[in-house]
Amino acid sequence: MSKKYFGTDGIRGRVSQKKINGEMFFKFGLAAGTYFKNQRKKKQTAIIAKDTRLSGYTLEPALVSGLTSAGMHVFTLGPLPTNGLAMLTKKMKANMGIMITASHNPFYDNGLKLFGPDGLKLSDRFEKKIEKLIDSKILKNLSEPKNLGRVKRLEDANERYIKILKSNFPRGFDLKGMKIAIDCANGAAYKSGPILLKSLGAKVYEFGTSPNGFNINEKCGSTFPKKIKYMVKKNKAHLGISLDGDADRIIISDEKGNIIDGDKIIAMLATRWKRKKILKGGVIGTLMSNYGLQNYLKSKNIKFIRAKVGDRYVKEKMQLSRFNLGGEQSGHIILGKFATTGDGLLVALEILFSMRKGKKASELFNLFKLTPQILENVKVKDKSIINSQKCKKAINISEKLIKNHGRMLVRKSGTEPKIRIMGESNNIFLLKKCINIVKKSINSFET
Repeated sequence: MSKKYFGTDGIRGRVSQKKINGEMFFKFGLAAGTYFKNQRKKKQTAIIAKDTRLSGYTLEPALVSGLTSAGMHVFTLGPLPTNGLAMLTKKMKANMGIMITASHNPFYDNGLKLFGPDGLKLSDRFEKKIEKLIDSKILKNLSEPKNLGRVKRLEDANERYIKILKSNFPRGFDLKGMKIAIDCANGAAYKSGPILLKSLGAKVYEFGTSPNGFNINEKCGSTFPKKIKYMVKKNKAHLGISLDGDADRIIISDEKGNIIDGDKIIAMLATRWKRKKILKGGVIGTLMSNYGLQNYLKSKNIKFIRAKVGDRYVKEKMQLSRFNLGGEQSGHIILGKFATTGDGLLVALEILFSMRKGKKASELFNLFKLTPQILENVKVKDKSIINSQKCKKAINISEKLIKNHGRMLVRKSGTEPKIRIMGESNNIFLLKKCINIVKKSINSFET
């Protein structure tokens, strides 16, 4: 049975429509609070963080109302990276954590990411159980007046998060003498990103640290790497760090202005961790991971397994396979040694730690060549058209054409009203032809 509200990464959509409004967020809060109640605990606790979207200030009170109506005591943390919320959920021994964010999406979208007491994102099975509660009769889940929860603002959430990040590295580790550019996408890391780097002694050139509620991810951040490339070159920085709206993704620029995606970051980390004998098992990628990465890891005798798209599925497969490194091309990278979900700042620290003896970023990441890849995101009104006979026929034709020369992957976006068409091949002419066959079939429905 497919899910009604949850997608690839939580709940996401346009504000004031369907599931992203005050009424629904009350229901989400009430349902999640009801589900995560632990009768053995005297104090039922939920913590909430968010990114910088203006809509967060409308949706958060509704969510809080739902949680307190379920009998949950709530701590609100304000803007904080997603993994900061995950870390503090576990650290504070809360029943649950909720991140109000639409990640890399534009400002007019918003959503939720739910974490259990272990700091892990919920599995499909648990999400379906919460969906059942959302659609149940509200009255039976409402607490008696004497059992209602209280709300408190936690003012030092970013400081706590930074402290946890730094605790993962040797006490003497610092960034003195380093020039670092950082683009925080006017999102959740606009405070913690620069503060963290400056506290370690780096000279920091920052961008995307002036959120106004509307400019999150707007021509900045990991989906717009041109900005970090420009900042690195302009300031002659040793490294450029580009995050997304909730800071669970990272794309970097080396000192020459070359953009390094998640696949190349994973390759570097896997190589280093294997050499240091801290890599467990191998690497988990996704269906979108580049073939160049797969072949490189094979050449280094490092196991590589693909999961479904979404860092939640990467983490699930990491746990199943007992691997401690995984991630996505988009920059969701999970360092299982330190975290339960993607964390751009944590990955940045691990990279900077690798550079501490004077090694240049361009040297660290020059490990393999990416197989040429084309990704087309086709906006649609109804994503189910991918299951039509017409689309299936087009996909089948393109797969047969590219067989033995590359691969095709056509899938629904789990976070946006789009169908994603991805192809990989060293034969660019053939690749474009195959992409266009599928794209044409999808567009025929829209026109």
